[in-house]
Amino acid sequence: MSQQTARRGGAAWALVITSVAGFMAALDNLVVTTALPSIREDLGGALDDLEWTVSAYTLTFAVLLMSGAALGDRFGRRRLFLAGLTVFTGASAAAAMAPGIGSLIAARAVQGVGAAVLMPLTLTLLTAAVPAAKRGMAYGIWGAVNGLAVASGPLIGGSLTEHISWHWIFWLNVPLGVALLPLARLRLAESYGTGARLDLPGTLLASGGLFGIVYGLVRGPADGWTGSLVLTALFAGSALLVGFVLYSTRATNPMLPMRLFRSRAFSGINAASLLMFVGMFGSIFLLSQYMQGVLGYSPTEAGLRMLPWTGMPMLVAPVAGILSDRVGGRPVVATGLFLQAVGLGYMASVVSADVSYAAQLPGLVISGIGMALYFAPAANLVMSSVRPQEQGIASGANNALREVGGALGIAIMSSIFAAQGGYASAQNFVDGLRPALVTGSAVVAVAGLAALLIPGRRRTPSTEPATGQESTPAAEALSV
Repeated sequence: MSQQTARRGGAAWALVITSVAGFMAALDNLVVTTALPSIREDLGGALDDLEWTVSAYTLTFAVLLMSGAALGDRFGRRRLFLAGLTVFTGASAAAAMAPGIGSLIAARAVQGVGAAVLMPLTLTLLTAAVPAAKRGMAYGIWGAVNGLAVASGPLIGGSLTEHISWHWIFWLNVPLGVALLPLARLRLAESYGTGARLDLPGTLLASGGLFGIVYGLVRGPADGWTGSLVLTALFAGSALLVGFVLYSTRATNPMLPMRLFRSRAFSGINAASLLMFVGMFGSIFLLSQYMQGVLGYSPTEAGLRMLPWTGMPMLVAPVAGILSDRVGGRPVVATGLFLQAVGLGYMASVVSADVSYAAQLPGLVISGIGMALYFAPAANLVMSSVRPQEQGIASGANNALREVGGALGIAIMSSIFAAQGGYASAQNFVDGLRPALVTGSAVVAVAGLAALLIPGRRRTPSTEPATGQESTPAAEALSV
């Protein structure tokens, strides 16, 4: 990268641009859930159609994350970030103006394509712009904003639907995207990966495998896990992913080098991320319904009462990033995951048909602190576990595993909920919610154990270049 190109970027601008873009992409995972009744009233459609307004985004987003990262490495990360942001913003406007349920589902699928391209590149572009010694704090802010988006999706969607209209859950993205496009063009520095040709066989195998797995997971609770289409998707997706792994071990320039998983740091943080999102997504999905359907809160009231959990990353994650710079990411991530497990376990012990908010509050606070301690150091661990030219695909792989974890969490916990309870009465809902939360707590605790497998830090940030643009492979490699 030339000095002139490098000077175009700035850490502060990169942090603002990538955080806001990441917020938009992460928010749209769950923002639609509380608006579904209003969408059905306006546009019609069966229950399956409404579910696809959520699933269409999840599918394309999860399936194309690694491909988006690989394209950015090959053709320019800023260039592809701008392309993804343009697609996402345009698709958001199309969703807001959708005349029918079919066109809304199509727009949501295109939104997912744009998000899959821009999301992994936010972390890569941020890493290139921030000096190594300050990355922990930058990742902390980035992680706080993204964590807030995931957790507050139901609140924002419900509030906009309740007080304005459901169309505004999509219109919200348009002015943000329009403002970010010129800023990203002028303020972000261009960077590239290895420069190798695009791995087309690997891209097709990974995309096909992820499509089958995610499709099966999102349709399983609705269609039944023994349904022929669900089983076919899961088995075919698994077979394609096995083929992807075997192919990548032999390919000269694979999209995702399997040797990265020989690093305990890379394997450990990805395992922890997958399990963390299984527990977190499933819990938020059910608890947001519990607060409205059982405790009788409006969408806005429910969202406000969840702020001790969902808003905590904004306060704690920057501090967690600074801590990870000083003591390393492993202890901070592991502590956060164990705290979130404790918080979910506490919630499982107190939920009832008429529980007071004061009784819920300790669990919400503990879970919020735990989530905040996870996000920033996790990003730091992912990006520092690989060489600079491999950071794009590392970010894409980590984001893909998170999305698969989110879909898996909703599928598993919805199935447990349905097996033990249901929507027939408040007590029936609680009967299903309690074992689901216990499961979520256990899964997040296992994520904490996976984080403990990550090697401790053996070098200080000063061993890396101050610009964060390039470093030697030896300086970036972590011990196995």
